[in-house]
Amino acid sequence: MTLTRRTLTLIATLGSVGLLGGAFAFQYLGGLAPCQLCLYQRWPHAAAILIGLVALLTGWRGLAWLGALAALATAGIGVFHVGVEQLWWEGLATCTAGSIEGISTADLLNPAADVAAPVRCDQIAWQMLGISMAGWNAIISLCLAVIWVMAARKAD
Repeated sequence: MTLTRRTLTLIATLGSVGLLGGAFAFQYLGGLAPCQLCLYQRWPHAAAILIGLVALLTGWRGLAWLGALAALATAGIGVFHVGVEQLWWEGLATCTAGSIEGISTADLLNPAADVAAPVRCDQIAWQMLGISMAGWNAIISLCLAVIWVMAARKAD
C-alpha cells in the first residue's frame, strides 16, 4: 500500500492532535498540572497542527519540512526534559528550584488564597512501561518527524 503525501500529512497532523489532546486530558481530566518544560513541548505540536492544516488545504509540499522541524523541536525538548527527570543534567531554574514565577504578589500575601506548589520538571508525574510522558512525547514526535519527511519527499 502506497500512502499519498496528503495521507502522510494527515497522519502526522493527527499525531500532533493526539499528543496535544492527550496532554490536555492528563491536565484537565487527570489533574496532572504541567511543568514549564511540559508546556514548552506543547507549542511545537500546535505549530505542527497549523502547518498540517495549511498543507492539507494548499497541497504545498514544502510545508511538510516545517512540520518535520516542529516535530523535531518538541522531540528535542522532550529529550531534554527526560534528562532533567533522570537527573542527567540540570533543568531550568524556574522548573526545578520551586519557583513562584507567575503567582501574583496579592496571592502570595493572602493567607486565604490557595496557591499550589509549582510543578517541578525533575519529578516524573506519570509513566508507562518505565517511560515518562516527556519520553513518550520524544519517541512519538520522532516518529511523526519521519512521517513529515516522508510527506515532504513524496512526489504526488
